[in-house]
Amino acid sequence: MRDIRAATTQFQHAAGDKAYNLGRIRHFVEQAAKEKVEIIAFPEMCITGYWHTRKLDRDAFAALAEPVPDGPSTRALLELSRAHAMTIGAGLVERDEGGRFYNAYIVAMPDGTWALHRKLHVFVSEFLTPGDRYTVFDTPHGCRVGVLICYDNNIVENARATALAGAEILLAPHQTGGCNSVSPRGMKPIDRAIWDRRGEDPAACEAELCGPKGRAWLMRWLPSRAHDNGMFLLFSNGIGVDDDEIRTGNAMILDPYGEIVAESRALGDDMVVADLDASLLPTSSGRRWLRARRPELYDALTKRTGQEIETRRVRFGK
Repeated sequence: MRDIRAATTQFQHAAGDKAYNLGRIRHFVEQAAKEKVEIIAFPEMCITGYWHTRKLDRDAFAALAEPVPDGPSTRALLELSRAHAMTIGAGLVERDEGGRFYNAYIVAMPDGTWALHRKLHVFVSEFLTPGDRYTVFDTPHGCRVGVLICYDNNIVENARATALAGAEILLAPHQTGGCNSVSPRGMKPIDRAIWDRRGEDPAACEAELCGPKGRAWLMRWLPSRAHDNGMFLLFSNGIGVDDDEIRTGNAMILDPYGEIVAESRALGDDMVVADLDASLLPTSSGRRWLRARRPELYDALTKRTGQEIETRRVRFGK
């Protein structure tokens, strides 16, 4: 990997309004191009909208979905990518040739190639099919990139498997913060009254978003995905109202030591930019630890214990 300038974003999508959401993507790509960014990450399902989809019936859900790469959103991303010589990642609902639906993340590259990650641990809609493979690929920028969508990052094995496949940069698109976790010490809903008064009292709103309902929860585990596996990590997220929840933003870029090198505290749409220093990778703790692995001891990781259930039941406590 060589040094590369990267960006990650947070923005409040409009539910089901692809034209608006692609307009926000275009706005940030054009802004990033002025700053000579080569890779930019947008949030999970930011093209289609996210939390409202749990209410959609099958016909409405199908109407929102698109094929990849022949759908209009992927074509728009590829056109933007070519125009600005920038690799662009963004999320949507994919429909495959068999009529299955996926929470998908498209990465469009300036040479016309593309990569597709299908979320491994899905729950927002009963109509989604989970992905069945990891996504790691080379880019025209001389770096190898992996993708894990939101809950995929919660499972430590997923980050490790992505690193073992050679990922140097992990794109980690989310729609998180403000979730009503079944865990008593997990995330909880953001106070809508505090959000609505963000203009009058921004300090109170920042404290709400950055506390245990949002950023503080992330800081318990997210840096370890970068640190323990020796990867740069681009965290993108929603911000603001998402149906009956409020996302907490905090778009950030972490280095292979798990240190935050750029972060947003904005109470609205925003982008952060950082130069990724490739010289940090070889001697990072995670990279050295990978070389000390003893795979012959890890057979238990591939065997079912009988406790495994589908992610949707885990997420909603059913």
